[in-house]
Amino acid sequence: MAFDATPQSDDDLMSEFARGNQAAARSLTTRLAPGVLRLARRMLGNQAEAEDVAQEAMLRLWKVAPDWQPGRAQVSTWLYRVTSNLCTDRLRKKRTTNLDDIPEPLDDAPSVTARMQARDRAQAMNAAIATLPDRQREALQLRHFEDLSNIEIAVIMDTSVEAIESLLGRAKRSLADKLLNQRETLGLD
Repeated sequence: MAFDATPQSDDDLMSEFARGNQAAARSLTTRLAPGVLRLARRMLGNQAEAEDVAQEAMLRLWKVAPDWQPGRAQVSTWLYRVTSNLCTDRLRKKRTTNLDDIPEPLDDAPSVTARMQARDRAQAMNAAIATLPDRQREALQLRHFEDLSNIEIAVIMDTSVEAIESLLGRAKRSLADKLLNQRETLGLD
């Protein structure tokens, strides 16, 4: 669908976008987003928050595009109202939040010991994988690090699914044997 370069109304652009015309969406964004951002910046006094609000307002506009009824309201009026409401909601949240009422955040970060063990395990695993024959290593990496299916791996490696399953089985057994003597030092017991 070709996009007419002559200026169109916001309603026309919304209808075009609802039918999948991306050029109409770009045109409407170019036309309306700067004003939305200015309004949000004036209301919030913060550029980063204003950008978040403007983005959210534009997303809401795209969500209503398929159901937009031309003539019921001006697109710009509706969009400014949404922007204003989003800003008001943010300002209310700021005013009603008492820092003494906010619980201390839990530290979900792993301990230094846990991070060191994880690093040691990863190094041991990488070293063990490096010792595998090339085809076993390739199959293992495609399956477990690239998350490809055995069928996809078979196509990539130009072999059968059964051969991939065999390569993966041998690779896993080899890794288990190589890492068995390191279980205690790696904290795997």
